[in-house]
Amino acid sequence: MPAPGFGPIGLVVIQPTPFCNLDCDYCYLPDRSDRSRLSLDLVDPILRAVLTSPFVGTDFTILWHAGEPLAVPVSFYDEATRLLRRAEGRYKRDPIAIGQSIQTNATLIDQAWCDCFLRNGIQVGVSLDGPAFLHDAHRRTRTGLGTHAATMRGIAHLRRNNIPFHVISVLTRESLDHADAIVGFFLENGITEVGFNMEETEGSNRASSLEGGGCEQHYRTFLERVWELTAQSQGALRLREFETTCALACTDSRLERTDMNRPFVILNVDHRGNFSTFDPELLAVRTEEYGDFVLGNILTDSLESVCATEKFQRIHSDMQAGIERCRCSCEYFGLCGGGAGSNKYWERGTFDCAETQACRYRIKIVADVVLAGLEAELDLGPELPSAFPQPAVAPHGVG
Repeated sequence: MPAPGFGPIGLVVIQPTPFCNLDCDYCYLPDRSDRSRLSLDLVDPILRAVLTSPFVGTDFTILWHAGEPLAVPVSFYDEATRLLRRAEGRYKRDPIAIGQSIQTNATLIDQAWCDCFLRNGIQVGVSLDGPAFLHDAHRRTRTGLGTHAATMRGIAHLRRNNIPFHVISVLTRESLDHADAIVGFFLENGITEVGFNMEETEGSNRASSLEGGGCEQHYRTFLERVWELTAQSQGALRLREFETTCALACTDSRLERTDMNRPFVILNVDHRGNFSTFDPELLAVRTEEYGDFVLGNILTDSLESVCATEKFQRIHSDMQAGIERCRCSCEYFGLCGGGAGSNKYWERGTFDCAETQACRYRIKIVADVVLAGLEAELDLGPELPSAFPQPAVAPHGVG
């Protein structure tokens, strides 16, 4: 069983390479020109560390990410899958399932990659910012060319092979003027599962286009229109942000923590075997306040051993203090569980803080739009807020 307050591991993010074939101008990764690769000799130690740790307890997914994962050859994933199945037989103590997923810009997908996904049971997520005029403004090749057409070719290969996929779309200031075009594009192309990521000040991306005056109201108006359009689609388009918030609101559920601020729910491993927990975005960066967030190396350290280190204790302590600030001050706490540490650091310089611009975009504005939309559609008037998460009250000192 996982240690109290830690885990269980639900996601293991592994970096096959820091290299990316694109040069997106809002990317947070600092080393995307580095062509180094994860040695396949590290796959067994990674899985041994996970499967023998006290933090494993439920099914989990290996997500190949942090760089462009298709920049390594098909043979890498064939061998990694073989090593994964062998490690299951060696180290797995409980009847848990281990899945694989990949987040890709899709520009390199061809029939060989589709065959690889199918035989290895790899689920696919595609990064796509909507119609070409928005996507190509930011997601360009290293020579400055747009990549929308190449991404759509990759999606066409997935479709021909009946491989389901979801889309993550980054929103910039320009996106907020084009709710109809974005939703229309996804509907016209039969893309049904979409999540919005905001352009953030994070890592190598030192400024966000969403920081300007009036942007939050602009985003609210954008989301209100997206709500109308998704409702009109009658289920043809499902937006992650709306689905998640509706589920919490309508079931009177509460979040005490998120995956990104509870230790060892997420494990992040870079191509050298260095590992961290909390936000995947923290692994590859260095900061003035905390240094780097590497806690150990998979070849020399167990997951539980790093919990006693001064670095982990400081990060965890500040993270918990920030959660308590959110719990005591924010009426939306039950929807976000205290937020993501990376956003707090990049906006406020510490984990020990509460509200951020990111939480206003990701949680508060979304919640307001969803609540208003549900009230209007269900004609519930003032009654719905009783089913909506209210400020969480916990005994003093409980994290």
